[in-house]
Amino acid sequence: MAGELLNDPMGQAAMDYLAGQRNLKITVQSNIVEDDILPVDYLFRAFSDMPILEKKALMHCTGKVLDIGGGVGSHALELQNKGLDVTLLDHSLGCCNTASQRGVKHVINADFYNHKPTDTYDTVLLMMNGIGLAAAIDHLPVFFEKIKEYLKPGGQILLDSSDLRYLFIDEDSYCDLPDEQYYGEVMYTMTYGDHKTEPFEWLFIDPAVLSAKAIENGFKSDKIADGEHYDYLTRLTLI
Repeated sequence: MAGELLNDPMGQAAMDYLAGQRNLKITVQSNIVEDDILPVDYLFRAFSDMPILEKKALMHCTGKVLDIGGGVGSHALELQNKGLDVTLLDHSLGCCNTASQRGVKHVINADFYNHKPTDTYDTVLLMMNGIGLAAAIDHLPVFFEKIKEYLKPGGQILLDSSDLRYLFIDEDSYCDLPDEQYYGEVMYTMTYGDHKTEPFEWLFIDPAVLSAKAIENGFKSDKIADGEHYDYLTRLTLI
């Protein structure tokens, strides 16, 4: 199992937590802010401990649900408990094993882009800034084209993201935003013990740009709610 989990920080941390270890932390490094710490117990949060946007997203889920990047299954379990048919898809073997052991009935260990879905869904759920899978603004057409393969006619995509413009605000005014690329394109590395990912791109997108890009790719964007700090929840549907 250790070999299979090579370079799977989140998955190994999740399995260690499930085995009874506590006070575990994943180090998150990026090219825009100082190193951050992700407490592993946060991955196992109950509905009552979820941010308000996550709660709203789960309340808007209908029909057959695909939880992309579902991690250890906290969202999927909540939806299962509500009687919905939920499938969790995640590239992390450790997270998928953990989700299955926690009781998620349908788990797919696969990469979003490489997986060939044999089913389609009424709701595609992308929490914890799941649209980050697009990696960069220029990659959004590929992302939108792929996600159509997962979506039933008349289905919906629920996603949350953040406008990182706040990182460029000083006390008095906006600072100049980077010219060379969209400011929401971030490079990350995650580390847990001996497990470390290769650097990977992740996209944070502001709602105006998301709406424009969604229309360009055949989707309509309807914001459901704003969060407490430049974050928001939106619904995408095919035009």
